Amino acid sequence: MEHKTVQANGIRFAYLEQGSGPLVILVHGFPDTAHTWSDVMPAIAAAGFRAVAPFTRGYAPTEIAGPYDTETLAKDVLGLIDALGEGAPAVVVGHDWGASAGYSAAAMAPDKIRLLVTLAIPHPGGIRPTPKLVWALRHFFTLRTKTGGAKLTANDCAYVDELWQRWSPAWKSIPASETAHVKQAFSDPACAAAACAYYRAGGLKTPASQKLPVTVPTVAFAGTHDMIEPRLYEKARHKFTKSYEVVQVPGGHFMHREHPEAFRTELVRVLRDSI
Repeated sequence: MEHKTVQANGIRFAYLEQGSGPLVILVHGFPDTAHTWSDVMPAIAAAGFRAVAPFTRGYAPTEIAGPYDTETLAKDVLGLIDALGEGAPAVVVGHDWGASAGYSAAAMAPDKIRLLVTLAIPHPGGIRPTPKLVWALRHFFTLRTKTGGAKLTANDCAYVDELWQRWSPAWKSIPASETAHVKQAFSDPACAAAACAYYRAGGLKTPASQKLPVTVPTVAFAGTHDMIEPRLYEKARHKFTKSYEVVQVPGGHFMHREHPEAFRTELVRVLRDSI
């Protein structure tokens, strides 16, 4: 799939595209790129949808341009819907930071999103810090520091491999190909710095948009071996005023890569049910 580009929310986004039909925007997380959806996009296209996977702000070949706060990331998603959606509401599928952006985007402009699908991150409204969770999220503190970029890129981005293994603990012998694209992206120090800026911009306060209810139908995918336990998705149920389904699938944080067939099957079911 070749890179295409589009202007949205004031910057130039690069994206991958496959299929035709109702728009499904797939938003990657960290440490990752739009290529994370390569096993998912053909199934979405075959089901009669147009799958678009942007490289998020700061991840080349998208422009490296701040700010990187959650509400700007949400406005990026909404801007992409405006630029690519031909006036119709879209399905948003978000993983990790993409999930966070999706929760905010759905709260800010529910008329633009007909279905929200999130992976690996429950709505922050359902999360209460515990010592175990804080320890699991310690990379938030590491990457916020001035040396975060150096930590991220040292020794051929060994920290990227460490994070993938930490967050998908049951996935033994993760192939080098899984992290090759993001390591290539982080070979540009500006891109690595932008990835760390997400964590500095995130802060410790809940964004205003995530204090609002989510008023669009939502499906949250929870990995049964993820560091974030599926029960936390149930604790977030009060944040949703429309239908809210929690789908448990095998795998950890990168469930869609670890067990692509199981994930694809459930995602396609969810998409078809939304028509």
